[in-house]
Order: sequence, then C-alpha cells, then structure tokens
Amino acid sequence: MNAVLSPLVSEFESPEKESSYTAWLKAKIERSRSSAKPLIAHDQVMAQARAVIESKRKKHAHG
Repeated sequence: MNAVLSPLVSEFESPEKESSYTAWLKAKIERSRSSAKPLIAHDQVMAQARAVIESKRKKHAHG
C-alpha cells in the first residue's frame, strides 16, 4: 500500500510507519513499566534540570 496519509489526519507517511511506531512505543512503555529502577518525581527532575541550566548560565556569564 502506497497511500500517503494527510498530515491533518495522521503525522505518519503511511499506515506501515504508523504501525511500526506504535509497536516501538508500546514496547518502550512496557520496558519502562516493568523496570525495577526507582521512580523519580517530575518536580524533582525539573528542579535538577533547572539547577544544571542555572549552573551553565553562571559559568558562561563569568567565563
């Protein structure tokens, strides 16, 4: 099938690409859900990211 899907209807170029992406995403989600790694709260991740960004700003402001 060579049907080109409208970007207004689908962000994928073909049903095959959509199917492939969906399978990849479902596998990634399943790996994440079955992981034994400890969960990190969104707020904690954002605080760490902000600290890294601020550190880089200060370094480049004085560098």
